Amino acid sequence: MAMSADGKIATANRQLCSFGSSADSAFLYELRSRADAIMTGAATLRAQDADLTSGGAVYQRRRQRRGLAAEPVRVVVSSRGKLNPHLRIFREKGGPLVLLTTKQVRPQDQAALERAGASLGKFGTRSLDLAAALQWLARRWGVRHLHCEGGGELNQSLFESGWVDELYLTVCPRIFGGRQAPGIAEGEGFPSLSAAFRMELRTVRKIGDEIFLRFTRTSSQSYTRSSTAKSETGTVQKPKVVSSRRKRYPSRPKSRARNTDPSVSVTS
Repeated sequence: MAMSADGKIATANRQLCSFGSSADSAFLYELRSRADAIMTGAATLRAQDADLTSGGAVYQRRRQRRGLAAEPVRVVVSSRGKLNPHLRIFREKGGPLVLLTTKQVRPQDQAALERAGASLGKFGTRSLDLAAALQWLARRWGVRHLHCEGGGELNQSLFESGWVDELYLTVCPRIFGGRQAPGIAEGEGFPSLSAAFRMELRTVRKIGDEIFLRFTRTSSQSYTRSSTAKSETGTVQKPKVVSSRRKRYPSRPKSRARNTDPSVSVTS
């Protein structure tokens, strides 16, 4: 996530835009080149009209050298499935387009999205059953490393579930201010300091006027509060790591990461 010096990812009108430098943009595509799938929320997708692609031939070659498909699986989260089939993500060539939604999606909307090329996974009745959705991504699409690009509420859901392994922040030399300006994690937030998601600062780099930070979860931070998670569809197990058997989307080599518990490694 790129954020202003006062911790905002957009201005008070909540209109997302790219305010990082060319170095920040290049680093974003580098992070994408390491992941099986790129995920974003519907509001962020609409605001940026993003395509969630690899970034071109240079990054495609990097992905292939890492044993990944040339293009990542593109994942959009929308509880109601309200996406305009004319958005850029439906027009641009890229990896498989997957929509994580709920039973709220109307049949006519589902049909329109499928005609536009999206594969739908419905998890939960009114709110997304994120645990079940991640299980499905791992099982159906071979996703082991998931890269999330926001927005704030989706990020917060991942933090609350305890599934974030790495956090990359670019601090940009701007001040946005504003009570309504969003941060990297939104929603209700953690109720107390003791409940907060804990991370360790691993690297700091200064390029021009920007600072690039990398955090990882602390060794004491559990992946979930228990081995299972409660959801609207009942009790579900934590997502399991599965390697893809699909020829087009080969599995990644085994990670040397210290934490091997969760199925899906998540970066933001």
